[in-house]
Amino acid sequence: MKKALILSVMLVFSLFAVSSAFAGGKCPQPRKTKAAPGSVAKKDKTGSADAANGKKLYHKTAKPMACKMCHGDKGDGGGKLGKALKPKPRNFTCAETMKKVSAGQMFHIIKNGSPGTGMAAHGKTLKDKEIWDVIKYIRSTFVK
Repeated sequence: MKKALILSVMLVFSLFAVSSAFAGGKCPQPRKTKAAPGSVAKKDKTGSADAANGKKLYHKTAKPMACKMCHGDKGDGGGKLGKALKPKPRNFTCAETMKKVSAGQMFHIIKNGSPGTGMAAHGKTLKDKEIWDVIKYIRSTFVK
């Protein structure tokens, strides 16, 4: 009887872990986002960025809304508003997808938005330094 109970608990835990790993949808996530201009795509100012400030912006204060509303607390694309979007918000935990997205490409998308997706432009509400802070937080926390 104990073995059956332990096996049941393990099965439920395994299913929960697998379903939460894919909360944001497919991995890798296919996208047709236009590439950032070459000079921007190659930039990476995360070395001098502040991940703690990026965390604050991601979870609470980014305007027009906090990043977590679409990308989720875990960065998996499973935020409350993100569930209604097509395509689903970027799943930052998908290593296969994220290895193809440079820091400069992320900067370009956050600043200018991404046509054909729910990703709004934040360039008028966030300073460039704040965008780099958010990128550093995302890349150091969710991207594995």
